[in-house]
Amino acid sequence: MQPIAQLEGRFNEIDGRYVIVVGRFNHHVVDSLVEGAVDALVRHGVDDANIDILHVPGAWELPLAVKRALTRIQPDAIIALGAVIRGGTPHFEHVAGQCNAALNRLQLDFDTPIANGVLTVNSIEQAIERAGTKAGNKGFEAAMAAMEMVSLLRQLGGNEGFEDDAADHGGVA
Repeated sequence: MQPIAQLEGRFNEIDGRYVIVVGRFNHHVVDSLVEGAVDALVRHGVDDANIDILHVPGAWELPLAVKRALTRIQPDAIIALGAVIRGGTPHFEHVAGQCNAALNRLQLDFDTPIANGVLTVNSIEQAIERAGTKAGNKGFEAAMAAMEMVSLLRQLGGNEGFEDDAADHGGVA
């Protein structure tokens, strides 16, 4: 019986260029997410010179700035941060849904991790909880996810190498 092949990201192989794209709307919450993301990157050895922070008006504008960053800066990963808080109109569903869908499509199209740290919450209290109080800091968590994916994708290499590795371990190539 072949051993089961397992790979996971390591946090000691995460050097690279990271771009944090930030929606300013609800900045009183989002600023804490940015601090958390930068803290996570620096704690794991990412040099300040390899971190770029781009500010956009809000979550709706995040995908366009992310796309341009992917094209022009070509980072190893992007961390998208913002806060969309439910209000009394359907605006929340449109902004949150389209932002998330676009970010996911961009990471697949560009084969680059985009960590989604865009809060989609029902109240300002929930947003504050997720920005560094009761429920951790989702900016920190998004940066951790970005670094883990950078490491994992490096281990996987190109598709040809993964197919060979998978075939060597009895997996589907």
